Amino acid sequence: MSEVLALIPARGGSKGLPRKNVLPLAGRPLIAYSIEGAHASQLITRTVVSTDDEEIAEIARAHAAEVPFMRPAELARDESTDVEVFRHALEWLRDEEGYGPELVVHLRPTNPLRRPEVIDDAIRRMLDEPLADALRSVSLPKQTPYKMWRIEGGELVPLLDVEGIRDPHSRPRQQLPEVWWQNGYVDVVRPQTVLELDSMTGRRVLAFVTQDSPGEIDYAEGLRETEELLRAREASLGESRPEPRHPA
Repeated sequence: MSEVLALIPARGGSKGLPRKNVLPLAGRPLIAYSIEGAHASQLITRTVVSTDDEEIAEIARAHAAEVPFMRPAELARDESTDVEVFRHALEWLRDEEGYGPELVVHLRPTNPLRRPEVIDDAIRRMLDEPLADALRSVSLPKQTPYKMWRIEGGELVPLLDVEGIRDPHSRPRQQLPEVWWQNGYVDVVRPQTVLELDSMTGRRVLAFVTQDSPGEIDYAEGLRETEELLRAREASLGESRPEPRHPA
């Protein structure tokens, strides 16, 4: 069986929704849902949370995730990038434990609506495509960037042009190029893409189209809407929370 690491990055700071990773959602901390999703996967073999925050670390361990290190403060700033965080985690696990997974699954803690079977479909896709550097989940966006503008000197300037189409911003959506939004539902990357290419995507990125709502929570409105969806789901499925398959 391939070694597949789920890495859940969860820093303590957040401007849009303060302390969002530990906020209660339908009776559980928000980060708990991503941990439970990883445990319910049939292919993830290890779940690690990267955090700079002691409360998050305590909650993660209480839900059977590993927190083998604390993330340095300089990697938990607003401007810190995913690739910096993932590089730190992979290098620490390699240098301190001699551990190196075949794949790393990026599970953002702000999405509590993932289905484990979708996570596993993404992992299988990467396992079947050994030349791919990464996989990103995408869905159709609510808005197309071809109808967006920049403001320069108080005047509107089209964000994008389309060769052969005049004034694309005023055309029906059906006449414009199809675009896809990276929705953060589930991303998968090979360790060498992070460590050798210094990238979260690399050169060849597989498209993984998801039909489920991404459920990304960045503001209080999203928290309330998602809680309603979660309560409706649990009411229809019953309280069947997965037991950890690979506890810390």
